[in-house]
Amino acid sequence: MAVDVVALNPTRLVIAAVLGLMILLVLIIKFKIHAMVSILLGALSIGLIAGMPFDDIIAAVNDGIGNTLKGIALLVGLGSMFGAILETSGGAQSIAVTLVNKFGDKRAAWALGITGLVIAMPVFFDAGLIILIPLAFSLAKRTKRSSLFYAIPLLAGLAVGHAFIPPTPGPVLVATLLNVELGWVILVGVFCGIFAMIVAGPVWGAYCGKKYNVPVPEHVANQEDFDESKLPGFGLIVGIILIPLVLIVLDSIAGVIPALAPVQPIFGFLGEPFVALLIATIVAMFALGTKHGYSLPELEKIMTKSLEPTGLILLVTACGGVLRYMLQYSGLGDVIGEAVSSANLPLVLVAFIVAALVRICVGSATVAMTMAAGIVAAMPGINDLSPLYLACVTAAVAGGATVCSHFNDSGFWLVKSLVGIDEKTNLKTWTIMETLVGGTGFLVALVISFFA
Repeated sequence: MAVDVVALNPTRLVIAAVLGLMILLVLIIKFKIHAMVSILLGALSIGLIAGMPFDDIIAAVNDGIGNTLKGIALLVGLGSMFGAILETSGGAQSIAVTLVNKFGDKRAAWALGITGLVIAMPVFFDAGLIILIPLAFSLAKRTKRSSLFYAIPLLAGLAVGHAFIPPTPGPVLVATLLNVELGWVILVGVFCGIFAMIVAGPVWGAYCGKKYNVPVPEHVANQEDFDESKLPGFGLIVGIILIPLVLIVLDSIAGVIPALAPVQPIFGFLGEPFVALLIATIVAMFALGTKHGYSLPELEKIMTKSLEPTGLILLVTACGGVLRYMLQYSGLGDVIGEAVSSANLPLVLVAFIVAALVRICVGSATVAMTMAAGIVAAMPGINDLSPLYLACVTAAVAGGATVCSHFNDSGFWLVKSLVGIDEKTNLKTWTIMETLVGGTGFLVALVISFFA
């Protein structure tokens, strides 16, 4: 239940915010306290130091958790199950192999970048990388190139899809906190993602492939390529992946085109994100599951197992909602908003900077998105902005939360171990690639925002 904002001392509010966020960062960085606990303690610290009434603090916690989870819980759950079916059935490999064969060895880097971008939308980054990295190694072995020539474009595509384009959890979280339709987020995310993938993928990958001669890791060098004949059809996989994206976008388009007004209620229902994902999941169950030899009990086990990592995502996200409502109910959002207005900084730029600073300090993209979205969402007048502009802000948050992956990011170590390179080389390749992904995506979002 929403509460009236209590007039508190602005100076005390700012001090409370600084101290609360410092507590949050110290708990994560210094004491290695779990992100969920750290964000919750940081949010409570802001409320207590600011002098908020206890009832308002409790209301901020309850409203933050409830309002945030009701917007993303089903999406994260359904998205995880959808991705697990796609992963288990060989759908990811099917897209990769088909595109590589179409593009040829000379342009295979582009094929891997596109594959990563598409696959990362329904499949978690870590899973997508583990599934597809053998194909990059296979190409490197066949062409006798550095494995980075193919690995970097794949990594860039995965990073782009994971950061910018729903139904992956990150942009869904930000869109929920900013109250913007996912259709607009998808449209802006695709534009940002394509440019980011090109710059950070084939372009940067070609440079890395020439600069650093990284051989295929020994543990995969002698592996046989997987049997392409057993993979599901390319068209089927792409069609299933497009189902939720098309339905969500159609819903947004129908709302602004008068000619589509008679069918808008239908599009509104089918384009509701959880309905669109539910349809895609059911289609995947039968088209990729039962038709490829999986029984319903086996699919049930696959889908149940896919939900294991979602608990962490949802809890961290819920605590991010607590942070947002604590800032809003304390009145700090108004203070920050006035400061931003007086500085004449575009909100898109502010969102990027905040997310980037948290990302560099903490390492977690989820935490960076959560904090940045919470701060931006608490600003006054945010609901009066156009959906297109808010979608650009969402992309800016995603870009900031992607840059500068280094030693405090689990993705940094995953890439290092899978590709088989040392920390120095990883900083010069992967870290720069992540920064190019986030920076390019942000610049595209900034340009689009000028027309919103």
